[in-house]
Amino acid sequence: MAEEVVDAPDGVEQLVDLRVGRVLTATKHEDADKLYVETVDVGEAEPRTICSGLVPYMSAEDIEGKTVVVLANLKSRNMQGVPSHGMLLAASDASHEKVELLLAPDDAVPGERVSFGDVAAADMAEAHTENQMKKKKTWEKVQPGLRTTDDCVASYKDMPMMTSAGPVTCGSIKGGSIG
Repeated sequence: MAEEVVDAPDGVEQLVDLRVGRVLTATKHEDADKLYVETVDVGEAEPRTICSGLVPYMSAEDIEGKTVVVLANLKSRNMQGVPSHGMLLAASDASHEKVELLLAPDDAVPGERVSFGDVAAADMAEAHTENQMKKKKTWEKVQPGLRTTDDCVASYKDMPMMTSAGPVTCGSIKGGSIG
């Protein structure tokens, strides 16, 4: 059954700060069986620590070195004692048994803002702050509209996620949800 798409206002996707990231390291969380702790270059002075629940779906080697998409304006949260500063986006099939990272082209630059459709990143609205994201439930409005196409391209309401180097894709999940 397809998930219902929330009727979000036009342009709300621009309030979510999606950034190209390069995973420098991925290690198993010491105190959580299903979590990895990743160090991700998102073009800032220091890499971010991000925790993800991807252990059941892929190995650390499948994550390290990948050029990914990071939800960068989520409020930091403590995940089993490790502060997590963002979220790696991934696609999943309808059964949620198969999960694949969203991948930006290898030529994409860490820190580059991911845009949607034919709107250039420089022309997008200023992203919400972490507090605005939480208060206005921005991610909750955008996430249901995120899907992969039949060509495995990540999109929001049929607008492809784009970097200056090309579209964001996943390996093989068609019509999958993104989170």
